[in-house]
Amino acid sequence: MLRKLCVLVLVALSTHTHCAASPTERHGIPIALPKRSSLTKLDGTFDHDKAVVQTVATQNKHRQNLINYQNNFGHLPQGMEIKPPATVPPHIQTRLKKRQAEALIDEDEDELWAGAFSIGNPPQNFLVDFDTGSSDLWIPSSSCKGSICSAKHKYNAGNSSTSKKLSGTFSISYGDGSTVSGPILQDTVTVAGIKVTTQTFSAVTELSTEFGMDPTDGISGLAYPSISNLGANPFFVNAFSQGVVSSSEFSMFLSTSGSELYLGGSNPSKFSGDPEFHDVDTSTGFWQIRGASIEFGSSPVVSNFETIIDSGTTIMYGPPTAVKTFYAKIPGSKLVDEKNGFYSFPCGITSKISFSWGGKSFILSLQNFSLGKTEDGSTQCIGALAGLNLGLGSNTWLLGDSFMKNVYTVFSFEQNAVGFANLV
Repeated sequence: MLRKLCVLVLVALSTHTHCAASPTERHGIPIALPKRSSLTKLDGTFDHDKAVVQTVATQNKHRQNLINYQNNFGHLPQGMEIKPPATVPPHIQTRLKKRQAEALIDEDEDELWAGAFSIGNPPQNFLVDFDTGSSDLWIPSSSCKGSICSAKHKYNAGNSSTSKKLSGTFSISYGDGSTVSGPILQDTVTVAGIKVTTQTFSAVTELSTEFGMDPTDGISGLAYPSISNLGANPFFVNAFSQGVVSSSEFSMFLSTSGSELYLGGSNPSKFSGDPEFHDVDTSTGFWQIRGASIEFGSSPVVSNFETIIDSGTTIMYGPPTAVKTFYAKIPGSKLVDEKNGFYSFPCGITSKISFSWGGKSFILSLQNFSLGKTEDGSTQCIGALAGLNLGLGSNTWLLGDSFMKNVYTVFSFEQNAVGFANLV
């Protein structure tokens, strides 16, 4: 599957007393992330099938996040609603299965901001998607059978001296009727030398068909514990509470090359000036900030909306009416896929597109805003902003890596804030 899910109960880190960093401890750890593809084919055209699958995955991912929140607190955040499961149309499933069977794999098909991860003692190695839009850690179990699991690295609890089985079951359902499910465990988890003990995760014994084309083994969520299906703290929150990183900030630099997750602070070699921080609405469990505007040229088009910053999603999504208002400002733009909210626009526009939260305007490059031409030889391109109701609220936008690739992003649990800085 072309899943972009992919690198807790809310913890009051601002009042948490944690161990001071030792004199030999590094202040932050950079983790290299492989190149991530766009939704553009090699001929420069928009990959509609792939984008539809990703849109379905995004809908179901955030549907599950809201189910998790409701299970944890007994209610939903104000203005949010659990939508019905989304499904991939059968004709698109058939075409993608044919493409999957072609066994043609190259670097351009990498789809996740993924990195190396080890679990257990001795370590068992995995490739996971670091996702700021979810909060759980899961990987396949050695008990996971079938063709989907056969291509994955699998966790064997019996081979780890530090493994412990907990009560309960982890389970996520998808629109095609498939699931990700398995027991809940604890074990030692290590990322780039950062070792966390008694980390709660799931080793799944059943893996959704949506992961059939996913190059990674599993997911490592980086959002707040409020949306955790496991009801547990994610790896990075535990890393800070156990004193193995000295800062409760992590940062992301996403690019066509040299992409990096930085645990325990930020990497000043990747950005200029100071990050501009904006407070997170901690009632939702997402990295959600208020007061946003989208600008075309020098003028705001839609203002005073909320934004969720989600590294597990490529496309940006906004409420359909607001997105329609934005594209109406671009001469020659038009709605080309009403169900999925995709618009086309003239490929050669020169006016700048940017987001602002009341301070700097952060400009999106045309390369990052375009998902490719509508067809070979066309002068129309598909925009990376789609109009779709994800159930996240009538005034909430979801900004994936089409936005994040234009900025350096700092996620701070200590400040409960997200910071943006211009790239060097």
